[in-house]
Amino acid sequence: MPKIDVNEELFFRTIGRRCNADDLKALLVTAKAELDDWPAGEGVLRIELNDTNRPDLWSTLGLARQLSIYLTGKVPAYPFFSRAGAAQKAADRRVVVDKGLREIRPFIGSFVAEGREVTDALLREIIQSQEKLCGNFGRKRKTIAMGVSRADLISWPVSYSAADPDKTKFVPLDYEKPLSMRQILSEHPKGKEYGHIVAGFPRFPLLSDGKGEVLTFPPVINSAMIGGVKPGDTRLFVDLTGPDLDTILTACAITACDFSDMGFRILPVAVEYPFDTPYGRTIVTPYYFQKDTVLEVAEASRRLGEDLTAEQAAASIRKMGSGARVDGKRVVVTPPEYRNDFLHPVDAVEEIMIGRGMDSFTPVMPRDFTVGRISEAEEYARRVRETMIGLGYQEMIYGYLGSRRDLVERMGTDGSDAVEIANPMTESFNMVRNSILPNLLQSEAASAHATYPHRIFEVGKTAVKDSSDNSGTRTDNTLGFLLADREAGFNEVDGHALALFYYLSLEPRLSPLDDPRFLPGRAASISVGGRRVGVIGEIHPRVLEAWGIEMPCAAVELNLDAMRERG
Repeated sequence: MPKIDVNEELFFRTIGRRCNADDLKALLVTAKAELDDWPAGEGVLRIELNDTNRPDLWSTLGLARQLSIYLTGKVPAYPFFSRAGAAQKAADRRVVVDKGLREIRPFIGSFVAEGREVTDALLREIIQSQEKLCGNFGRKRKTIAMGVSRADLISWPVSYSAADPDKTKFVPLDYEKPLSMRQILSEHPKGKEYGHIVAGFPRFPLLSDGKGEVLTFPPVINSAMIGGVKPGDTRLFVDLTGPDLDTILTACAITACDFSDMGFRILPVAVEYPFDTPYGRTIVTPYYFQKDTVLEVAEASRRLGEDLTAEQAAASIRKMGSGARVDGKRVVVTPPEYRNDFLHPVDAVEEIMIGRGMDSFTPVMPRDFTVGRISEAEEYARRVRETMIGLGYQEMIYGYLGSRRDLVERMGTDGSDAVEIANPMTESFNMVRNSILPNLLQSEAASAHATYPHRIFEVGKTAVKDSSDNSGTRTDNTLGFLLADREAGFNEVDGHALALFYYLSLEPRLSPLDDPRFLPGRAASISVGGRRVGVIGEIHPRVLEAWGIEMPCAAVELNLDAMRERG
């Protein structure tokens, strides 16, 4: 979980009161945060945030804003946001996006912050906020990279282009000589750390002004001149770039609100795209795009265990900083500009719980008494695990969410059975996995240095679309195992599969299978008792190349629920 160093003076000044340690600990619960340390005399609070869905809290100003709203009920206004059909005036402040970035890093949000002098303490706060936002929420700059430049030195319009990495040179931050963009990847410390994000593309993202002067090379490093912000500067240009538009707009909103709370005046910037986006070809940022969430008060009462009126529910939600309008027996929740974490009405229920105070609910003892036991599915899964370990395979454990690129595109499938998330926080977790094989291949791609052969497996859950189920989806207990070796092939992995079926007292039948993940003629469907239970085959070279794997691989994937029913 993220940990931040909070400037003690700025924090308490923003909240409007000082607290002792005990009072602060109680107050931090409303932001799902904990006081980690408060060293005497250092002027710093070390706080751990326990909610990865609230990146707006990962800064001194963001956390103080939430606590101040809770204590006072006063919600700050941010009039500089554009909305659908109501764009703010951007004057000559424009960013023009190159069409060549569409498949590289296409989206950008930006604004100008002016009217306050940057001090040493303020610069440290800006840098920490930048690193926490881009490092945690932005997955180490893969999905969000933030640059801060000296706006007084910029000639408009700014160009966001796909640059030739060998011909484009500039002096990077903390350097005195110009380097090409490709040289930066191998010579500059930030290039070594973050260069892999863009290294595979033929062209690299670059922000430059109307005179061709470089601002920044996202997501790697700023230039030494325009990008070298120093104490004493009073006018800043902030840019946030990445592959997902909603994520960038959210990060831009959080950053703009933080700068506004610091005392800066926020000036919008018009971003002009050469292709369609969900919000048009020109977006004046910061931009408010969040949708209302409708909550049935009866559902909130059921989940919280106490009867609530619509007004009571709305009042608790407003105490957390969101707008809440009563509509009969429903409450319409309007998220503030800096939040995009309302994914379901249950999120509004949580707001009610925290806003009202968790200690205000009457404790209720459980009414039912049950004896826990291992389910049949888990007993069967344990038998499978023990057998696979006995066959020389190493067990792996993976998460159930992934990206479309990994789960579909790299596997060469159409993804027609995959369950996608409608409003993901990041494109890296926008799909529920429909197969374990991409996870196994991801591990293999990172294991080329290990001694061969590699034998890995996982027993876990997968989800696919299923119109016969009320939810439209089906979750299966699944086994996937992979063999990687110079001589790895169908026959060897088939022998391991047959051994597994033998110990499970099942008789499998194989039939030819045409599957883009496997080599033609070297793949088969596995059936037991006339029902298909899995697939087996040699991984197609095209798939191996997509993962960067040079060693031949063969794999098996089995539906354990279907096998257990036939056992």
